[in-house]
Amino acid sequence: MKIGLTYDLKDDYRHEGFPEEALAEFDSQETIDSIEQALSSLGYEVIRIGHIKNLVDYLSRGSCWDLVFNICEGLVGMGREAQVPALLEAYHIPYTFSDPVVLGLTLQKDLAKRVVRDLGLKTPAFRVVSSKSDLDMFDLPFPVFAKPVAEGTGKGISHHSVIKGRTELDWICQALRQTFNQPVLVETFLTGREFTVGIVGTGSQAKIIGLMEIVLRDQAEPGSYSYQNKKEYQTLVDYRFPEDDQALAAMELALTAWRGLGCRDGGRIDIRCDQQGVPYFLEVNPLAGLHPRDSDLPIIGRHVGMTYVDLIRVIVDSALKRTVGS
Repeated sequence: MKIGLTYDLKDDYRHEGFPEEALAEFDSQETIDSIEQALSSLGYEVIRIGHIKNLVDYLSRGSCWDLVFNICEGLVGMGREAQVPALLEAYHIPYTFSDPVVLGLTLQKDLAKRVVRDLGLKTPAFRVVSSKSDLDMFDLPFPVFAKPVAEGTGKGISHHSVIKGRTELDWICQALRQTFNQPVLVETFLTGREFTVGIVGTGSQAKIIGLMEIVLRDQAEPGSYSYQNKKEYQTLVDYRFPEDDQALAAMELALTAWRGLGCRDGGRIDIRCDQQGVPYFLEVNPLAGLHPRDSDLPIIGRHVGMTYVDLIRVIVDSALKRTVGS
C-alpha cells in the first residue's frame, strides 16, 4: 500500500526568512524521518510529498496514493489546516486525521468552544476581541487569559497572557492583533490544574490513551503552558500522570468533546480546572505534534507503554477502517 506524506517542514519556511515563532507549528526533519520510518516498518511504501504546493504539483501530474498521512498545518488564512484535506477530498484520496470542516472549526478556538458549550460541556466564559468596540463592551471579570484565536503550539502565549486589569487588556489585545493579524480570544482565567489528554480513534471507537498534567517549575513563565515553556519543557516543566478523580473527570470531558466535535484518528484536548477542581475544556488539537521525543501525544503514549510505531499504527488503522473498511 502506498502512503503519501504531507507536511510543512520548518526548514522550508526558515529559508524563506520566516521568524522562529511563526514556524512553531511546523515540523522538524526528525519528525518527518520518524513518521516515514514508522510507516515503512509497518510495511507501507512511503512517498514524501511535503507542503500543499508540492501536493498540487503531484496531483496535476496524475499522482495518487492509497492513503495520505497528513500533518500539514498550512501557512495562510483561518482555514489553513483544512486546505490539504479539502484538496485530497476533491481528488477522492483518503487521508488521516480530521476533515476540513472539523479542522476549520477547531482552529478558531471560539467556534470550537461554542460547539462544546452547546454539547452541555464546561468551557471558560469568553469574548472575542476583533476591534476597539469589542474592548469597549468587554464585561468579563478579571483575571482573564488572552491568546490569538487561531494559533497553536503556544504561539502568542506568554507571561503577559494572564491579565489582571483593563489597561493590560487593551495593550495586550492590540499587540496580539498586530502581531498575528487575527482576533484575540479572551476567557476567564482558571487557577486549577492543567491537563492534556491524548486520544486515538474516531466516533464510538475513540478512546483515551492517557492524560498528562503540566506542572510549571519556579523558573518557568508563570500562568500557562506558553510558547517558551513548551519550547524549553525539559528545564521549565514537569510532566505528571495522575489517576485521581480530577484526572478521571478531565478524561471523561475530553472524550465527550472529541466525539462531539467530530475529531478523527488521533489528537489531544487541553483541559484546565477551576479552584474547586472542576475541569473545563480549553481547546482541541486535532493535528497534534508527532515529534517522537518532544511532542505531548507521543510522550503520553510512551508513558502507557505505546511505542512511537504503535502510535502511528493506531492512527493509520483508524483512518483505514473509516475510509476503506479495513
